[in-house]
Amino acid sequence: MLKKSRSAASSTCTLTFALPTASLGGPVSVVGTFNDWTPGAHPLRRRSNGTASASVTVPTGSTVRFRYLGAHGHWFDDAEADEITAEGGVVQA
Repeated sequence: MLKKSRSAASSTCTLTFALPTASLGGPVSVVGTFNDWTPGAHPLRRRSNGTASASVTVPTGSTVRFRYLGAHGHWFDDAEADEITAEGGVVQA
């Protein structure tokens, strides 16, 4: 699940990346252009609603590329991205 929250009074957009905890199989982080593709910089944290999520704030109108990095170096994409390319998911903030 990918959620975008824009503030009318601000020039930023908060992107929340969330996955069901049952599908994780271990620690997962979201990695992308917003953190210079640094593994572990934005780990998904377990929530009481059965998901794990992480949020980042980016400039409104920016293009963000991202992927998830799971246990044992397993990279995977989010089907809810605006587009999926060879480099991963793309979302317009």
